[in-house]
Amino acid sequence: MTERIFLSSPHMSGKEQSYIDYAFDTNWIAPLGPNVDGFEREIADYVQLNDAAATSSGTAALHLALELLDVQKDDVVFCSTLTFVASVNPILYMNATPVFIDSEEKTWNMSPIALEKALKDAKQNGKLPKAVIVVNLYGQSAMMDELVALCDEYGVPLVEDAAESLGAYYKGKPSGSFGKFGVFSFNGNKIITTSGGGMLVSNDVEALKHARFLATQARDAAVHYQHSVMGYNYRLSNILAGVGRAQLEVLDERVNARRAVFDRYVEAFGGVEGIDFMPELENTYGNRWLTTLTLNPEKINITPYELIEALGKESIEARPVWKPLHLQPLFEGSTFYPHSEDNAVSERLFEQGICLPSGSNMTVEQQQRVIDKVIAVLGVEKYAYHSAE
Repeated sequence: MTERIFLSSPHMSGKEQSYIDYAFDTNWIAPLGPNVDGFEREIADYVQLNDAAATSSGTAALHLALELLDVQKDDVVFCSTLTFVASVNPILYMNATPVFIDSEEKTWNMSPIALEKALKDAKQNGKLPKAVIVVNLYGQSAMMDELVALCDEYGVPLVEDAAESLGAYYKGKPSGSFGKFGVFSFNGNKIITTSGGGMLVSNDVEALKHARFLATQARDAAVHYQHSVMGYNYRLSNILAGVGRAQLEVLDERVNARRAVFDRYVEAFGGVEGIDFMPELENTYGNRWLTTLTLNPEKINITPYELIEALGKESIEARPVWKPLHLQPLFEGSTFYPHSEDNAVSERLFEQGICLPSGSNMTVEQQQRVIDKVIAVLGVEKYAYHSAE
């Protein structure tokens, strides 16, 4: 049977066991402990913020961010439309209403033009959003200067969903550090993983102290079990946090490996007319979590779905770009602001986009297998490809 090549599989460093053994040797098997404390401190240092709170998932961290911003029933929250549903589900948890903002061409992330139109309309209608959730898609930072300036102008807090972009930088500043709150995910397919887990980061130490309170069932300071507000079971386990600490030690290596994967794909067929890779904005440094590209139907006669199916027959996992949330049945009838009146960028990216295997543990030989199959399916001339020799 042909060995399966995954889109983005976990990549262990070999150091994880030492942190797990430490938890067992000291009997810190209870949910919290020194590994959680250490992981929080180390992530905060990495993204150059004052504090971090470890959670059971990135979704949990985003939910806590909305709680801290006092999002209430019938409030409005703006969110990038080109993203995974986890970016917006917490809005529903709060019984609030999502409004979806289109992408732009330079980063595939939230369009400042669309956001400005949405904010102008909201102000005119007398109901500004309680927050704007900006997603850094596939490890590429959004146009943060413009987006932050707009949020500041209208007095709306920005939450940076950096679930896919840990290790990326925007003009020298770490991804996840731009908003009132930043959110990371350590799901099994992310650039580093704790199997499942997340992190809420901020310069607001008191807010994160309250986040930890809410995330541990909101137990009041009393000898008996007393609760005055609703809480959640959202904290990361001490054992899994140990895995995260070991993973964080090799994060920069993982970023370098994924960027090398991207570069090899570009070298192989970046010159093929009709193939366009996800761009990297000037003065930014993406982690290239996934290599994504588009197939122009006017120049390439194979659709992303046909290519995905062909790769699947060869035990190679590939996926479409995220389906925009405003097109999802769950959000039928929702409000959507396109990049321009006649250009919904996110819809085109969904129709033409594909994600190729991008794991940091994928060998050059495995990647060559992917490249050869893509070229064969597309029926294009094979461009020069030089393996690492």
